[in-house]
Amino acid sequence: MPAHGFPFSDPGMWRYWTELMITRFLSYFFFLGLGLVHPAFAEKAESKKESSTVATTPVKVATPVIKNGKITIAGKIVEYTATTGKMLLHDDDGKATASIFYTSYTRSGIANTSTRPVMFAFNGGPGSSSVWLHIGLLGPRRIDFPGDGTVPVEPPVRLVDNNQSVLDVCDLVFIDPVSTGYSRVEKDTKAADFHGLDADIESVGDFIRRWITENNRWNSPKYICGESYGGIRAAGLADHLQSRFGMNLNGVILLSSLLDYRTLLPAQGSQLSHQIFLPAFATTALFHGKIQGDRDAIIEESREFAFGEYAVALLKGNEIGDEEKQVVAEKLASLTGISAEIWSRHQLVMDPFEFRAELLREEKKVLGRFDSRVAWDATSPNSQSAEYDPSYSLAIGAFSTAMLAYLGDELGWKEDQPYEILTSKVNPWSYGSDNKIVNLTNRLARAIRHNPKLRVLVMGAYADLATPPDGVPYSIRQIVDLPPSLKNQISYTFYDGGHMFYMNPPDLEKAREDLIQFLTPPAR
Repeated sequence: MPAHGFPFSDPGMWRYWTELMITRFLSYFFFLGLGLVHPAFAEKAESKKESSTVATTPVKVATPVIKNGKITIAGKIVEYTATTGKMLLHDDDGKATASIFYTSYTRSGIANTSTRPVMFAFNGGPGSSSVWLHIGLLGPRRIDFPGDGTVPVEPPVRLVDNNQSVLDVCDLVFIDPVSTGYSRVEKDTKAADFHGLDADIESVGDFIRRWITENNRWNSPKYICGESYGGIRAAGLADHLQSRFGMNLNGVILLSSLLDYRTLLPAQGSQLSHQIFLPAFATTALFHGKIQGDRDAIIEESREFAFGEYAVALLKGNEIGDEEKQVVAEKLASLTGISAEIWSRHQLVMDPFEFRAELLREEKKVLGRFDSRVAWDATSPNSQSAEYDPSYSLAIGAFSTAMLAYLGDELGWKEDQPYEILTSKVNPWSYGSDNKIVNLTNRLARAIRHNPKLRVLVMGAYADLATPPDGVPYSIRQIVDLPPSLKNQISYTFYDGGHMFYMNPPDLEKAREDLIQFLTPPAR
């Protein structure tokens, strides 16, 4: 939701990108045909206009607000200092370009911070603030979701002490990238300058460098945690921070993340995404009683089929024989609870939007995308594609209300401008001009090769139909030039819930255990 996301501005929404590309295509030829302006000329003119703009007065930001708090974690009282504020970023000429909003939590009474880890956390989107990780998983306060996290919260939502926070062993810094939260560009700077793959990595990296320097934490163990598209950012940062600033990280946490967009959507003739989603389809079908069996056995069976017989069938495309096609369709039916006839009619492939509309069609229900355990009434029972995401509807209001109340009432930070939980103002997001599918796997691999002590924790969830749990493991398997000793630096863990699996109390507890183990590795 946060890829969360949030994740909520979905890196996998291929329909959105298709419509966007068509709009760009038509707009280009419309203006070119009218002879109004050549795009290259317009770009140069704009660049010339921008270069002549110089800030004449220093930019000031509000003084950080500091609050003291305490919480009981693992039976012990943890006292901490919460700092909410903004940090100015500057260009090479010293001109203020943007202010990054952040909230940090540092444990009180730590005389020597050289052994005290610090974690920088952010969500994805692109366009998401860090609200989801902040008051959902890591921070000292969290939303108290009822049941297993699939039930709506009765408004007004309440925050409770998060005794599953990792603040007892690690300081925390939550970052809102430019245009999210309260982060904004400064006067005479274009927001679009920050809305792109590398520009985003560079701005967040500059914030991290500045925070580390200003808080005297260069000697501290350093971790970054990215959720959803935040995994793309985290992989890029691991490489950027050490190549640009010489900052070697201790760990990278990829939570409900992705590294390669081909794992989310069919592109350039690739059918990979259909293989990646199949195990998540199977666990979803099992949860809703459409198939029966042992979950671990079903996961193993679906993975083996997805990267075996199913992969071969997809490679054959329209040359597959009728008999083989029927065999594959029947196997898909046994794994998903959707009939072989429907699978055959869909040419053996089904995207998650179609699956979410199809699985509970007889019940006139539509499944959640961020959490496929959630099923609400379909607004259009005959639609071939899920028309909305009930799991997003369940979460967005609760997180928005809780975050605004928390920032203003407890942390003491208030602004007139809106806090952008998840914004479309970052669109269009620039992924580069080389027309390639975004894939940050090699950047992460390069970071590990140059920093052999860097460890990676991959956290996936079985009910996540936004960034399915088999996506990142697949990408990691493609790092063929990574020595076996370095492959051991990467570990995996999986959860029962969805994209924000921490809304499910058992998963929240398990997440803390997994994170504590990752943050406090055994001595070697």
